[in-house]
Amino acid sequence: MSNRRFKTHNYPNASLVKRLLAMMYDSLLIMAVWMLVGYVFIAFNDGEAVSGPLFSSTVFLVTFLFFALFWTRSGQTLGMLAWRIRIESDQGQPLSAKQALLRFMAAIFSALVFGLGYWWIMFDSNKLGWHDRWSNSRVVQLPKH
Repeated sequence: MSNRRFKTHNYPNASLVKRLLAMMYDSLLIMAVWMLVGYVFIAFNDGEAVSGPLFSSTVFLVTFLFFALFWTRSGQTLGMLAWRIRIESDQGQPLSAKQALLRFMAAIFSALVFGLGYWWIMFDSNKLGWHDRWSNSRVVQLPKH
């Protein structure tokens, strides 16, 4: 586990709107990554379209690695950086790999149940979604510099 810590603070938890805007930005980036993965698979398949469990698993793994690397290092994807929000553990540290995996899987579940895990943020007194609670993490709003 990393010894790195973010500066001690009392930043407020980020709103659902800011989170969704960052997710929209990141979705464009992840689609570009998916296209690159697709191009690599097509190149090794003599230019033919690809599908199947190996391709799907690779896309899933690459998607997780994209988010996990950002979350465990700086706490911010590029979309989060643009909207000045950051993911951190409940103790104010960068997420561990285990937390990143738990958050990633829980966020998928939160979205698959008609987004209820995300909509929960609007009603939660601490603005926490299901995936925040299950991974002992939170998304904070950073101040303007």
